[in-house]
Amino acid sequence: MILTVYVKPGAREDSFEKVDETTVKISVKAKAIKGLANEAVISLLSDHYKVPKLSIEIKHGHKSKIKHISIETKNTY
Repeated sequence: MILTVYVKPGAREDSFEKVDETTVKISVKAKAIKGLANEAVISLLSDHYKVPKLSIEIKHGHKSKIKHISIETKNTY
């Protein structure tokens, strides 16, 4: 699954808002210094989608507020 994520670093609290099936808005307390905000985004997505952090990869937008993030989920039948 590929998500478009709008990130607000340096927020008062961490929050997750689903806009539609492929777009989310995330606010994180961490500041955008040395990748701390990116790590917080990955952690929040990991908790929300219940996948390991290693299953989440920022494909585009490492230094941008708009990111494209890949989440590898297992389909079990």
